[in-house]
Amino acid sequence: MDKNELRQEWEQRIASYRASGLTQAKWCERNGLKAHQLKYWLKRIEGSNATPNPSTKWASVVMADSSFHEEDSIQVKIGECSIEVKQGFHPSLFADVVKVLKALC
Repeated sequence: MDKNELRQEWEQRIASYRASGLTQAKWCERNGLKAHQLKYWLKRIEGSNATPNPSTKWASVVMADSSFHEEDSIQVKIGECSIEVKQGFHPSLFADVVKVLKALC
């Protein structure tokens, strides 16, 4: 396979990845490829000005009152799911729960 054929193949793969709505890791797993290969070709083909994945969304957090009492909690919503986080929560457990919810929602 020459360089042009390889590039065309990766352009098709990238289009498939973009259309899938999957994370890079999930798409690569389903297509038998390594994530570092996809990242390399994304950078090579789309350049450093690549547009972000359209499914990525950011939300702002506004704390009305900076004083946080022990009985207070915050509610985090991801899609249709919500989590109540109270003082003294376990950060790594919370991060794991958020990862699972992001994959499901």
